[in-house]
Amino acid sequence: METSALSVPAPILDLPTLESIINRVFVIEDITQGKNPQEYLVRYRGLLRTTDSIGAYDQLTRDLAPLNLMPLFRKEERRHSILLIPARPKPKPSNPWVNLLMLLLTVLSVSLVGGYSNPPADLPADIPGMLVGLFIAGFPFALALMGILLAHEFGHYLAGRAHGVAVSLPYFIPFPLPPFGTMGAFINMKESPRNRRYLLDIGLAGPLAGAIVAIPVLLFGLSLSTVQPLPLHLTPGTMTMEGNSLIYLFLKWVTFGRLLPAPITYANTSPILYWLKFFFTGRPFPLGGSDVMISPIAMAGWGGLLVTSLNLIPAGQFDGGHLMYVLFGRKVMQRILPFILVALAVLGFFWSGWWLWIVLIFFLGRVYAEPLDQITELDPKRRALAIVGIILLILVFTPIPMNVF
Repeated sequence: METSALSVPAPILDLPTLESIINRVFVIEDITQGKNPQEYLVRYRGLLRTTDSIGAYDQLTRDLAPLNLMPLFRKEERRHSILLIPARPKPKPSNPWVNLLMLLLTVLSVSLVGGYSNPPADLPADIPGMLVGLFIAGFPFALALMGILLAHEFGHYLAGRAHGVAVSLPYFIPFPLPPFGTMGAFINMKESPRNRRYLLDIGLAGPLAGAIVAIPVLLFGLSLSTVQPLPLHLTPGTMTMEGNSLIYLFLKWVTFGRLLPAPITYANTSPILYWLKFFFTGRPFPLGGSDVMISPIAMAGWGGLLVTSLNLIPAGQFDGGHLMYVLFGRKVMQRILPFILVALAVLGFFWSGWWLWIVLIFFLGRVYAEPLDQITELDPKRRALAIVGIILLILVFTPIPMNVF
């Protein structure tokens, strides 16, 4: 989920009128005129007259609208501050035909990749017939995966619309290469959310909706899958195995009654130590053991959980970044970011894909979607929701998404 903002020219200020408006909701201790209109026009420091910060913000927004101004609520240690900035124009509507075209291209791309990964036995030899055959064979995979991605993105979209935030329809990204045929999707949040509660709702609605769809899809796909023995000997680079999250391990256990991939023996190693090592490194390969050969539908469900995991990385513009920002604030998140990068760098020695994510997080992980009202805290319901989001991150995080042996 990405955010964008618009800048407008600064209006002419009537300072006495502004002071009388601010005084209705705010005890003013000092006033500062801004030197940079893009930062603020006027700053008022003091304290709100009420504990109802949401109501105060709404009232001030209405009172300032005729003057072409809008307020920002900020906290400065034990004091509050109100920054006045030029009112932002209503964002222009997106062209829905672009969204529809990208959606159709992504369905085509995902279907072809799904068919290529599991080609039918009677695939025609001519290119047009081959493409049609691959599309038909891969369409169930595409239907499952796209259903999860649509749930994720429309979770963001509907939550944004419910809170009056201008958001675009989802933009899907076709990528006609294995394993999924897509690089996912995103929506553009065209204006800042009103407060932390709204930001949390919008940021978490996607992962929660996606996981709610992905889990039953994965369970159904596992019911179509089989457990098969693994080879006793393996030529390096000849086998790829999907990685494990806690919830994926649990769903395999629910379906098949054991943790998979199961080694032929733990030898002298404690099972707990074995699984800790395998979970975080993907090593050693369980030669002679057994594993589930997942069906295309199960692969789509696993991919949906992986997408949820990656979106919940606690940095910047990612959904997990929104979650952690509303809990701890920007300063704490800036201190945590280096530790996240170091942890992913360590995992990068076991799955090289993390190096790309380190680059993305380095550039996208330092900018946060800051709400207009930062005085309003999370209510108990939102704090419980944030805890659910953290638990979901722990359950779906996949340290080694793909193991190549």
